[in-house]
Parts: sequence; structure tokens; C-alpha cells
Amino acid sequence: QVQLVESGGGLVQAGDSLRLSCAASGRTTSTYAVAWFRQAPGNEREVVAAINWLGGQTYYPASVKGRFTISRDNAKNTVYLQMNSLKPEDTAVYYCAAGLYVGTYLYMKQAYAYWGQGTQVTVSS
Repeated sequence: QVQLVESGGGLVQAGDSLRLSCAASGRTTSTYAVAWFRQAPGNEREVVAAINWLGGQTYYPASVKGRFTISRDNAKNTVYLQMNSLKPEDTAVYYCAAGLYVGTYLYMKQAYAYWGQGTQVTVSS
């Protein structure tokens, strides 16, 4: 079993930066792929960044590429999402997810078995 706790959300203005953290606990969490998803009211949950357990492979959709960066510190069992140049359309609840058998499907929410409770990010214009 893996437990995930997100932190770092808040209210910022357009153009600002924010860093989210996902603290993981449980069995061999460092071997899991981890992703950040977001969900705005009325929208589907979508991936915004993902990283494999070694950190050598990452995925970003076009909507955030160049603005968001995912990284992990396996010694601290923590994954980070650095978000720069935030836009009002980035407003959503951000979720951390972990999966053991993700392989190359970093972008698929069905590949992730464990989810955090989410943290709200609001970007004002």
C-alpha cells in the first residue's frame, strides 16, 4: 500500500510560480512511477506531468510543456511539480498518483493505482 499527500497549492496571480510536493509513504515507493494530474470543475482528470521511478523518463502534455517540471527525490520519497508562468486555465485540483506497472504509459490515469487527496491551485487573472 502506498499513501500520497500533496501540499503546496494556493492562490496565485497569472504569471506566478508555484511548487507542489507529493510525499509518499509505504512499501518501496521509490520504485513507482509518479504523475501529477489535475481536474477542473466539469472537466476530465488530465495528466500534466509524469516521471518514471529512475527519473530518466518524463512526460508532459503540450498544454504545460516548457512551463511545468516534474522531479523526484527518492531519498526523501517526494515528487515535486514546479509550475511557472501560471495561467488562469491552470486552475484545478492537482492530484499526485503512483503506479508500479506503468511502463511507457506514463500519461494514462488507468496505469496509476494510488492517488492522493488533491491540492487546490487557483490562478487569478
